Amino acid sequence: MKNDLSDYRKSYTKSALLESEVSGNPMELFQKWFYEIEKSGTTDEPNAMTVSTLGLDGYPKGRVVLLKRFTYEGFIFYSNYESEKGKAIDGDPRVCLSFFWPGMERQVIIKGEAEKIPGNMSDGYFESRPTGSKLGAIVSNQSEVIPSREVLEEQLRELEREYEGKEIPRPDYWGGYLVRPVSIEFWQGRPNRLHDRLRYTLQEDHDWKVERLAP
Repeated sequence: MKNDLSDYRKSYTKSALLESEVSGNPMELFQKWFYEIEKSGTTDEPNAMTVSTLGLDGYPKGRVVLLKRFTYEGFIFYSNYESEKGKAIDGDPRVCLSFFWPGMERQVIIKGEAEKIPGNMSDGYFESRPTGSKLGAIVSNQSEVIPSREVLEEQLRELEREYEGKEIPRPDYWGGYLVRPVSIEFWQGRPNRLHDRLRYTLQEDHDWKVERLAP
C-alpha cells in the first residue's frame, strides 16, 4: 500500500484571474466560467458540485449533487427534503457549494443560505425527469437504513406496475432548493502555487465587494 503522496506534483499554467477582466457581479463570472468548462469538454458533468451542510450531529458533511439552474438569485438543486441533507438544511440553512474543474484548473466556493423553491417550480422539473428517475425519487427513503438492495428493487418493481401508463406525481418530500449566495470565491491555478483567488462578498446595499486573497 502506498500512503506517501508527497511526490504528487502539478504545475498550473492554463489561465489567470485578474480584477481588470472580471464583472462586478459574481454570477456573470460564474456563467462565463461554466460555459467555458462546457465548451472545453474537459469534464463529463460540469454541473457536479459538493454541497456541504452542518448536520444535526454537529459534524459538517459534503456530498456531490447536480446543479440544475443558476440565475442572478442563486443556485438551484433538487433533493429529498427528508434526507440527511434536507434535515440538516432545516436545522441550519447555511450551506457551502463547491465546484472543482481540474481540466481548466479552476475552483469555485459559494457560501449562502438554502431555501425551498415554490412547489410549481419543483413540479415542472420533476415532470421533465425520466420515468425511472421519478420512480426512484418515490421509492427511496433517502439516507434511511434499508435491509438490502433486493428490497429496494422489489419496491421499484411494485411502483412500476402501479404507475404503468399513469402520470407519476411529485412526492411532497421531494423538491428544489435555492441557495442565495453571500460570498463566492473564484480560484484559478497559477505557477509556483501563487494561485489567483478573488472573493466576492455581498454588502448590505446588495452590491458585491471584490477582494484578492493570498494563495
